[in-house]
Amino acid sequence: MKFWSALGLPALALAGLFSAQALALDLKETPGLEALGYANLPPVAERVPDEPLVVDLETRGRTVGAVGGTVNTLIGRARDVRLINVWGYARLVGYTADLELVPDILKDVKVEEGRIFTLTLRKGHRWSDGAPFTSEDLRYYFEDVISNPDLTPSGLPPFLLAGGKGPKFEVIDETTVRYTWDQPNPLFLPELALSRPPFIYRPAHYLKQFHARYGDPAAIAKGVAAQKVRDWAPLHNKMDDMYNAMNPDLPSLQPWVRRTADSDQRFVLVRNPFYHRVDPTGQQLPYIDRVIMTVADGKLIPAKTQAGEVELQARNLSFSDITVLKQGEEQHGYRTLLWPNTKGSEISLLPNLTVKDPVWRELLRDTRFRRALSLGIDRDMINRVLYFGLGQPANDTVLSMSPLFKDEYRTQWASFDVDAANALLDEIGLTSRRGDGIRLLPDGRPLEIIVETNGESQTEVDALELVAETWKEIGVKLFSKPSQRDVIRDRAMAGELVMSVGTGFENGIPTADMPPTDYVPARGDQLTWPTWGDYLETAGKGGEKPDWAPAARLGELYQAWFGAADTAARETIWHEILQIHADETIHIGLVSEVPQPVVVKGLENVPDEAIYGWDPGAQFGIHRMDEFWLTSAAK
Repeated sequence: MKFWSALGLPALALAGLFSAQALALDLKETPGLEALGYANLPPVAERVPDEPLVVDLETRGRTVGAVGGTVNTLIGRARDVRLINVWGYARLVGYTADLELVPDILKDVKVEEGRIFTLTLRKGHRWSDGAPFTSEDLRYYFEDVISNPDLTPSGLPPFLLAGGKGPKFEVIDETTVRYTWDQPNPLFLPELALSRPPFIYRPAHYLKQFHARYGDPAAIAKGVAAQKVRDWAPLHNKMDDMYNAMNPDLPSLQPWVRRTADSDQRFVLVRNPFYHRVDPTGQQLPYIDRVIMTVADGKLIPAKTQAGEVELQARNLSFSDITVLKQGEEQHGYRTLLWPNTKGSEISLLPNLTVKDPVWRELLRDTRFRRALSLGIDRDMINRVLYFGLGQPANDTVLSMSPLFKDEYRTQWASFDVDAANALLDEIGLTSRRGDGIRLLPDGRPLEIIVETNGESQTEVDALELVAETWKEIGVKLFSKPSQRDVIRDRAMAGELVMSVGTGFENGIPTADMPPTDYVPARGDQLTWPTWGDYLETAGKGGEKPDWAPAARLGELYQAWFGAADTAARETIWHEILQIHADETIHIGLVSEVPQPVVVKGLENVPDEAIYGWDPGAQFGIHRMDEFWLTSAAK
């Protein structure tokens, strides 16, 4: 990742995604705004910033699009309307498809010594209601929201801390702010580019009416009563809903906005007439007028997609739906694209290294035992049977698309070798067996591993059956136990969970400048080491201090990453983390890079080859959904 020049840290590069040549641009008025419910809007030259972000289409193989039309998509629950703020992916800084971090909402970012960040906004940028977007909106967030104990009792979040201390915040002028930490803060900019970013700006002109410092007390009291909340703080928090898209009155900077709350089953998101991006011809983005998100039973979404009811769909579709989707392409005029999933593994077995049972704890922490379990899995068979050979038999680790990838991370201890697995188990001393060949634990119990699953994926259940067949050959019995996510997490934290199954590392395509949070014991919700993660997450106030050398080292490396002086140093840290995982087989991954079906109907500028993931990626966001356009709009 070309994050900055060796992090010597000049201004953030544009990295080829956008053009800064907005001068003398012949802006074009957007047709059909009245039909979208907009009236008395100023001309486009007064709606976009003085220097709008001009997207570079040609070098990325895209075409200038036609404006208009509606894209329909299906969601499995009403709360998924928030995905519009993921897919829109307007961020202060954001990732390109090449995983380079570039300014977006911001005109410029200047970083000095890795600890002084000067952010420059675009002069003339406006919120979706036409109000100016200025440094006051960043000040309001920092001073009146995140630093206010009534609104944020937990204090500053980790991305705003360096060495345990928050920054000095300064307003330089109407379009410039500065954050200064005593130590480098490498987490700051990557956090701003997340699928669910912290939104370090707020529409102060709108939210001040709900804030005790600024609002009219009588009006606030009336709002408290209407919303049935305790006082002004929960009222403010409820109205301050930058991510969930539940407050249609809240101004936005995203390409599509929700303007009414008249339905909880069908959400109509319309174009933001003050959006800051334009194409090279001067046409304001997004090209698409409306995105309609309709709630449907998740089990019916593949069938509805096959019936041609959507223009864009990936949500609630899985690999197992590909065959059916392909069958409907010709009749209903859509394409089924196959984008590799960016999780470290499509399916991963997660031993709980902090389980309370002393026999299981000792065994699961024995490197030889985890290696034996891994060698006892026929990943090629699983890939053929479940994924038609389209996945990659591999460990749970970084994928080939990551600049940190090494083939040994993927293959170490991941071959199918029953003899080697049996030899390792014998070496541990698990030589006694019962009549059916299942080995016995040191206390005489059979070596039966209960693998708990959330019950949401039939493919995971099928994979466990295939693993169980080959584990029999090494004297290990596997039982699959369906449960629920919350129950599994509670059991893990209580030390009652022995092993679970789920998807692998959320970010399988990291760069050195992305924090290695998923790969170290950093959070209490990590099923591999929940109590160790809780210890680090709470700075020792909860959980257990890691008493297993590899976990302790991973924690040290995590802290070292935050203090690293440059990208090269962070890359060195990342490789040691990944090598520990390869050596120790901490997660037992099965198959990675499994294709995610993405159904596209009548849409242009959707890449045929792309990645599909949450962070980094924002699903469609990293591919700039605001540049997608409907062929029907060109007629």
